Amino acid sequence: MKIGQLSELTGVSTETIRYYEKQKLLPMPTRLANNYRSYDQSHVERLTFIKNCRAFDMTHEEIHQILDEVNAPSTSDCRPINHIIQQHLLHLEARIEELMDLKDRLTAIEQRCRRVHTADQCTIIEDISKLDAMPTRTTHVG
Repeated sequence: MKIGQLSELTGVSTETIRYYEKQKLLPMPTRLANNYRSYDQSHVERLTFIKNCRAFDMTHEEIHQILDEVNAPSTSDCRPINHIIQQHLLHLEARIEELMDLKDRLTAIEQRCRRVHTADQCTIIEDISKLDAMPTRTTHVG
């Protein structure tokens, strides 16, 4: 199948498919005589896996690590993959805490503005402007 068909089947844009190929997340397809890329079912499965990992907010590095474990010739068990997932869960917990803090701060600001004002007198704008610098978002490598 051509890249457009792969894109339609998976819901992943052609630009993203090409990017994943360059990042070596997706195996390079064979080339047809006209130099078009030719994908098969294994590409659909891999791209679906990548898309689902990204939906879990996994980084490209985490996905690479998982795929490296899967493709390793002597992989005896899934402990390394489980470790990657455990580390990602820790990241998600930290991110959830950050988001809850942001929600609490913004809710407090919104509750202080219960009267209708003109936009240039909106206390929300003033309150946000007076906040201490927002905490830097916790992220993970990749």
